[in-house]
Amino acid sequence: MTTRIGLISDPHASAPPLAEALALFRREGVTRVLCAGDMGGYGAQLDETVALLQTHNVLAVRGNHEQWALQQEQFAGSAASRAYFAALPDFLMLTIEGISLYMVHAEPPNRVTRGLRLFDRHGERLPEVVDEWHERLRGFGHEVLILGHTHQAYAEWLGATLVINPGSCCFNHSCAILTLPQKQVEWFALGGQPISRVWNWGENQL
Repeated sequence: MTTRIGLISDPHASAPPLAEALALFRREGVTRVLCAGDMGGYGAQLDETVALLQTHNVLAVRGNHEQWALQQEQFAGSAASRAYFAALPDFLMLTIEGISLYMVHAEPPNRVTRGLRLFDRHGERLPEVVDEWHERLRGFGHEVLILGHTHQAYAEWLGATLVINPGSCCFNHSCAILTLPQKQVEWFALGGQPISRVWNWGENQL
């Protein structure tokens, strides 16, 4: 038996690309959708974005924009969206088709900032970062690690762990489907745009 899992991240209060990804997942036979955080920030459609995630039963973790929003005196969205943010976990551990998955916004175990940047601003691999994370994930204990935050789209084996960042569905124009137990990753472009491997490299605060 196989299970197809839709992977998204960093919709940043932009509902159309999120809706497109969710519709694509339905067509592709996805049975579960995971979101690696940052539902808020940048865009103006926070409540619409949260409603889409809830309607489609998307499992999500808290990102830095959710954390920051909860610390503000005035919340940008509705009371329902604020309650949704407050209930988000810092990380998720799942076992699907016998495969252990761990999802966090930026870095395990529960960081919402920094994150794993495999590429420089030109999309070139950073060998020193690859080497660092090979060591950091030694003995990690999970076969798949799902991240967001850095607005980089990749699926890379680092040691014994398949590390996947589906990229931002609004900025990288990307989403992915993970098939288990085979650990196969398929990429899909959104918004009629090619997938951008890297967006916003260090120029602005993520």
